[in-house]
Amino acid sequence: MQHPKSFTEFYSYYLEQHSDTNCRRLHFIGTGCVLLLLIGSMVLGDWRLLLAMPLVGYGFAWLGHFAFEKNKPAAFKNPAWSLMGDFRMFADICRGRIQW
Repeated sequence: MQHPKSFTEFYSYYLEQHSDTNCRRLHFIGTGCVLLLLIGSMVLGDWRLLLAMPLVGYGFAWLGHFAFEKNKPAAFKNPAWSLMGDFRMFADICRGRIQW
């Protein structure tokens, strides 16, 4: 993909790169765990939990790409929009807009 002009344009590409249900499930689990780590760090007052967030989030996501999707994660080319895409896809799955 050429450099997208907007997040909306990027998100269409992002969803194409996440067509495998198992990959989407792993992204959903990873993003959910990241949110739990964030909440846990605030509740417990332990900032060290924040250090695990990228490992957990990317760990699940990259497993999905390499094991099921067989492509490179979008984060390699567009890290900021890819992170936004993760949370948007998470929300879309929660709303029932995307099958998981």
